[in-house]
Amino acid sequence: MNESQVINAMGALAHQSRLRVVRMLVASGDEGMTAGDIAQKIKATPSKVSFHLSALEQAGLVKTKRISRHIFYRANYARIGKIMNYLLTDCCGSDKRIIACCGFSDDECC
Repeated sequence: MNESQVINAMGALAHQSRLRVVRMLVASGDEGMTAGDIAQKIKATPSKVSFHLSALEQAGLVKTKRISRHIFYRANYARIGKIMNYLLTDCCGSDKRIIACCGFSDDECC
């Protein structure tokens, strides 16, 4: 993973609707969701959802799978994991203070 890929992915996530979509797709698991289902859940028009899904797909955060005439959108777990890894190890130099903030400790961090 290189810096420009991470910047592209973070830019795609820097929108409230797209962040909500990624959260939903992560929670939906490997089954994913159709654009229509996503639109209903985030209360957006199908055209807006398609626009956001396209941005997420271009950034590699979302994958598609066609089943019959339906397209299901799924989180790209591997790509999301690589971005998180880049942020923690490459960007933050594996700084123990930052990594500790990502855990489930009682520290008042982050």
